[in-house]
Amino acid sequence: MIRTFIAVELPESMKELIESIQQEMDVKGLKLVKPELVHLTLKFLGDIPESQAEPISTALSEIHCTSFNARVAGVGVFPNPSYIKVVWLGAYGEFDLLHSEVERVLKEFRFKKDKGKFTAHATLARVKFLDESSKSHMARVLADLQDVDLGEFPVKNITFKKSTLTPKGPIYETLKEIPLHV
Repeated sequence: MIRTFIAVELPESMKELIESIQQEMDVKGLKLVKPELVHLTLKFLGDIPESQAEPISTALSEIHCTSFNARVAGVGVFPNPSYIKVVWLGAYGEFDLLHSEVERVLKEFRFKKDKGKFTAHATLARVKFLDESSKSHMARVLADLQDVDLGEFPVKNITFKKSTLTPKGPIYETLKEIPLHV
């Protein structure tokens, strides 16, 4: 079995900005995602038999979505500011269409549908536990960063990724890069 997901990679030029944003939210109880691993998840597939990787890659090549420009801006949280589990960067562009196309082409594999409405985002940190001083610090950081703008980039492809969990954090490997139509 291999742990997999489908993503849009962020450009290298944004990694330094991501790192500086994360430095502002370095509080106890928050586990930061390494800047070089931050990406936009379109769909988390979870554990799949390795034999399914090729059929999934083939299905993903059937996506009907043209390349588009996207913007990464704003910092938000899931599920809500008073109970933070995930801190993320917002992503704007044709992600709803791209996500629905991923769902459409993968329908036959019967993956779990994502709960709720899809929100295009890049995870910056996960919360283990925040004490009261960390919560108030995070509230200030979130207020300061709500209007942060990392800029635009062209979304020309999606990637089918393998994720290997290790004690030092996940290791991502690209199984297939699927170009979007021009």
